Amino acid sequence: MQYKYRAVAEDGNIVEGLYEADSEIDVVAMLKSSNYMPIKIEETYNSRASKTIYLSKIKKKDLAVFCRQFFTMLNAGVGIVKCLDVLEKQCENKLLKKAIGATCNSVQKGMTLSEAMKNNEKAFPNILINMAEAGEISGNLDDIMERMAIHYEKENKIENKIRGAMIYPIVIVVVSVAVVVFLLTTVMPTFIGMFQSSGIDLPGPTKMLLKISNSMTEYWFMHIIVLTAIILGISYYRKTDKGSMVLDMLKIRIPAIKDINIKIATSRFTRTLSTLLASGIPLIQGIDIVSKVIGNKYISKKLEEVKEDVRKGIPLSRTIKNTGIFPPMVDSMIKVGEESGALDNLLNKCADFYDDEVETALYKITELIQPTMVVIMALVVGFVVLAIALPMFEMVNTIQI
Repeated sequence: MQYKYRAVAEDGNIVEGLYEADSEIDVVAMLKSSNYMPIKIEETYNSRASKTIYLSKIKKKDLAVFCRQFFTMLNAGVGIVKCLDVLEKQCENKLLKKAIGATCNSVQKGMTLSEAMKNNEKAFPNILINMAEAGEISGNLDDIMERMAIHYEKENKIENKIRGAMIYPIVIVVVSVAVVVFLLTTVMPTFIGMFQSSGIDLPGPTKMLLKISNSMTEYWFMHIIVLTAIILGISYYRKTDKGSMVLDMLKIRIPAIKDINIKIATSRFTRTLSTLLASGIPLIQGIDIVSKVIGNKYISKKLEEVKEDVRKGIPLSRTIKNTGIFPPMVDSMIKVGEESGALDNLLNKCADFYDDEVETALYKITELIQPTMVVIMALVVGFVVLAIALPMFEMVNTIQI
């Protein structure tokens, strides 16, 4: 929430400003840490709006650019406040721009970078906040930002490949549906009267198509209502804990999409945990962070179990194997990393391998989907055309006889 405060500075001047916080207590703590005496604190009317606006997802590309530019300036000796000021001015994403500005203001008032980013956690991912905190403690914030830039660049690359692979099938499906709807609602009605007045016995496909055509032309609003209800129902179910858990579990169980989803999750898991461990984040905390950014609630639940087992002293390789989710290579690489003391390095190599595997799998799926969708489209349109043509041939035969 956003609060408006009024306070007295050490020199007796009155200061006013806005501050993002979870409660008034946090605002008071911030003011006292800056040697300000609070006079008045109230929630602003647009706080709910500002909170809602952060619900929009900031793209991985924007975060990658932010981290890369932050690293470049820090490495050149520029101060954190100046870096944030420059980043805010040149940031193109409005949501991220607002978050950077709020973070800059908080840092100017004496907060650490990680603390300031926590106040804007709807914009900054949990992993970035924790990594910034580790960088502040270790004194190598510039190196941390470089690692996060590489991390988000790879994440963005994978997401772009997934979106690219889905564009063609979606276009084919949309075109197919549009063609069929056009034939049923525009072309088919012109033949209905002719078929009915001819008195011929219509074939099964034509009868079925006539019923569908009549339904779509006379009760089109019902089709829209039903379709909208289905979409909204699935969307609502997806947002519930049970629904998201079931759907995410199906992603790694359905044979047609199982392999690609497991490879994507494996790539994200190994790369993120490698980045965290290489930056000095403890293993248990690293697993906890990964479970929140893995992008699959079912796998997140399994990683929570992994975290508890590791806390009990069970090796990570064994607990990962017991999940039954990740490929055998992962627990083998983790075991080697545990024995050699280079777990972060082995996880990074594993991530690179599965990045290539994801790319190869997406290419194969794209190559397989293209001809499949063309055949399906041809069959559907062909069926409609045949259903229209068959009674016409029958009418011609009747006339000749």
